[in-house]
Amino acid sequence: MLKITFIAKTSKEKRALLPVRFRLYDGRKADISHRSSIKGTAEDLSKFTPDGQLKPHVTVYNRKLFEAITKEIEYMRKAYELMKKQGMDMNARVLDTLILGMHNPIEQVRQEAKTLVAQFGEYIQKALRDNVMGEKRAAHVSIVRDKVDRFLRIKGLSHLTAGEFDDQMLMEFRQFLYDEYKYVSDHRDIYKDMRPQNIPEKRLASNTVVSQMKMLQTFFSELEFDHEVDRSPFRLISKERRKAVMKTKYDEPVYLTADEFKKVLSAKVSKCYQDVREAFVVNCAIGCRISEFTSMTMDNISVSEDGIPYVHYLSGKNVDREETNVEVQTPLVRFAFDIIMRTGFIFKTARNIYGKMGYNVQLKGLLEECGINRKVPVYNEETKRNEYKPIFELASTKLARKTHVDMMSKVQINLYASGLHKPGSSAVNRYTALEIKDRFTLLNLAFGQKPYKVNNQLEIVK
Repeated sequence: MLKITFIAKTSKEKRALLPVRFRLYDGRKADISHRSSIKGTAEDLSKFTPDGQLKPHVTVYNRKLFEAITKEIEYMRKAYELMKKQGMDMNARVLDTLILGMHNPIEQVRQEAKTLVAQFGEYIQKALRDNVMGEKRAAHVSIVRDKVDRFLRIKGLSHLTAGEFDDQMLMEFRQFLYDEYKYVSDHRDIYKDMRPQNIPEKRLASNTVVSQMKMLQTFFSELEFDHEVDRSPFRLISKERRKAVMKTKYDEPVYLTADEFKKVLSAKVSKCYQDVREAFVVNCAIGCRISEFTSMTMDNISVSEDGIPYVHYLSGKNVDREETNVEVQTPLVRFAFDIIMRTGFIFKTARNIYGKMGYNVQLKGLLEECGINRKVPVYNEETKRNEYKPIFELASTKLARKTHVDMMSKVQINLYASGLHKPGSSAVNRYTALEIKDRFTLLNLAFGQKPYKVNNQLEIVK
């Protein structure tokens, strides 16, 4: 049964103003304290019962204080009913926020104001419309918006506006990003409509948290620029704390050496790993992002005037924002060409990146079966020390791109080695550029392949 009482401290000074606190109790459902802005003297407060009623036979009392206590209790009842109806968290912060809104004379205006999540969604749509971000970037920012939504729903503050999201809540959200997996079991109704592979199961890595915090920071900066909030919550925290919160740390780069790559290319592997092996080695030969790789078809292949087959595609996370539409052109070394011609550029494994049988999981299994177990350092955020793990445990879609970059960097001539120009000189790039046949020579050298030529029908010319 719901019971609301008020509590006031005692004082020897009868005229001293004392703050009035309230307690809302509803058995196992709720037991919440509420700190009001009401104050009264010990003498005035002594004339009321704990539930805010006048004591028997009291005729002289502070009417304004009585009305204030009565109104506060009524607001507490209304707020509690709203909390139950909307499934909010039963805590003091939620109760205090709702009651504060009820005291606000422009509460109706506040209720009609856009919520933080709604504004976040509008920001993403406008950024897409104006080419401020591409579809891929928008998808990542939408993930952050959804996390903000879940965070506020769990706290019972889904109606919060952007202006009410303060620095304290910002730091709480940061911790939520790290530990969201801890909330899943207690809030299954919030996660029930999510795809199983998207439900968090472990602590998020620091760099991922920083990346998502930066997306949120950009959103608030836009609101601040448009005068929709007075100040971004990021500017309410100290510079030192903000620097620590937004600091990115990188482990030592993880990639396959040339010998390890050749081992994967030539090893006898189980039938279940054939498709992932072919997708991986072709991706290593091209060096593009997995999103670019999985969207390629035979239409992405052309032949140069010298008979060199190559793939061409638009690269970049935000293609729509690029200043030019110049395509990347990467010659195909022989093993990559043979696989593409045999498969038609279709790799079933690469269609599903995540999940228990996704590309990332199968790639780990492939490398382990090939004996790629060189140990590399990985920073442990809890122990603050490096741990050494076999490279196959860390394999993911990014491994192919990193392997390509490393293998190419080791055969690329250093354009500044002669000392004619300083590193970074723009003159070097004005004087020369690698043509397809030059890149083909370097790729063959890096991957240990022999040159070959094809005709316009993609048939090998002997």
